[in-house]
Amino acid sequence: MEWTNVYLAFGLTLFAGLATAIGGGIAFFAKRTNTTFLSYSLGFSAGVMIYISFTEILGEANSVIGEYYTVNISAWITFLFFISGVGLTALIDKMVPTQENPHEMRSLEQMDNGRACKGKRLLRVGVFTAVAISIHNFPEGIATFMAGVSDITVGVSIAIAIAIHNIPEGIAVSVPVYYATGSRKKAFWWATLSGFSEPLGALVGYLILSLFRSQIVLGYMFALVAGIMIYISFDELLPAAHKYGKHHTTIYGLISGIIVIGISLMML
Repeated sequence: MEWTNVYLAFGLTLFAGLATAIGGGIAFFAKRTNTTFLSYSLGFSAGVMIYISFTEILGEANSVIGEYYTVNISAWITFLFFISGVGLTALIDKMVPTQENPHEMRSLEQMDNGRACKGKRLLRVGVFTAVAISIHNFPEGIATFMAGVSDITVGVSIAIAIAIHNIPEGIAVSVPVYYATGSRKKAFWWATLSGFSEPLGALVGYLILSLFRSQIVLGYMFALVAGIMIYISFDELLPAAHKYGKHHTTIYGLISGIIVIGISLMML
């Protein structure tokens, strides 16, 4: 593990998390939601994360664990930690109330409908959405940090993919808060704060690596991170992409993400 990458990995995680602020800002400067672009971008992000998880991170996990166990046992351990990552993220997902689940993305057009809603109800929706997104972003922070510490190229790719994902989440927070309070500043800051849980996730990842400096712990974490990313891709990115646009637009984005990240990793 390259400990010199730690600070850069923290920076990547902060960048990915604070992309919610971009969404909060877009909500006040764009007139309409570019659903085609969002659908393609989210599909692209899913393609990047799925490809990296299966070809880079799981392979690295199995390689590290394989230094301590036989081929068969290391394969089973890698698989079990991978499934644990999926299960952990699914458990966090279940903790979020359905009404405020960040998977229910909001478009800019809903700002016009917001005027007809009661302020207190809208504020509750905005605040709970911010809390829900914060909960969801926590494991994303762990994933981004761990990838950045191991391989900065992979870390940058994941950070960009998650940042794209976080932009519409920022919109989901800022829209109801703005129409509940009438304050652009409050809406922007709520959207921004929702992304700070990703650096907190990075801090947890750092503490784990600091407490357990054995190389095999890094292998366990890689497998766990791969599971987290796969769950995020199939449960958050792709459903959101389908909601914003047409089926084929999402698939084109997905395939493009796989092609671009595949070529990039082979060239670097």
